[in-house]
Amino acid sequence: MIIDNGGIAKTADFTAAGMKNYEVAALCKEGFIERIRRGFYQLPNSNQITEEQLIQELLPQGIVCAESALFHYGYSDFAPREWSIAVPRTASRAIKKVEEFPIKAYYIQKDFLQIGKSIDNFNGVELAVYDRERTICDCFKYRTKLDSETFNKAVNAYAADKNKNLANLSKYAKEMKLYAKVMNLMEVLLNG
Repeated sequence: MIIDNGGIAKTADFTAAGMKNYEVAALCKEGFIERIRRGFYQLPNSNQITEEQLIQELLPQGIVCAESALFHYGYSDFAPREWSIAVPRTASRAIKKVEEFPIKAYYIQKDFLQIGKSIDNFNGVELAVYDRERTICDCFKYRTKLDSETFNKAVNAYAADKNKNLANLSKYAKEMKLYAKVMNLMEVLLNG
């Protein structure tokens, strides 16, 4: 069951297979499975579980954003030491429980959470990630959290990207109330 679920199984998976909680606990006690954290299990000594798999399982509502998305799209050559993950503001408890990998949470209000959300491949694992345009809007939104070198490199790389979608950038910037900031700088970069 753990193998069929990509290396991580939930208590609910065992229950659906007809096992009782005490049976799962007995498997742990006897060393047949290891508890990753409450409700999540792996095979013993499973070092092949990646951070991407853990994000997929432990934070299914999370969306890769900001520094992690910039690196993913090649807009930053700095590999972040922690995962930047956007979550709904109601997920603060879930984030506090995550100890398995370093995380920098961005708590996003419900109206903005789905803007620019897409799915992409991270080392063989499908994760939700903000698209290029949402990531650039986030650079403007969180400009004080990013160092100026990262910000400048990101907007310049986006301006040079053949995959950019200026219509979406404009749309997202309007929805996120960043239109004037984003468009003023992008106009200079694209026409300069």
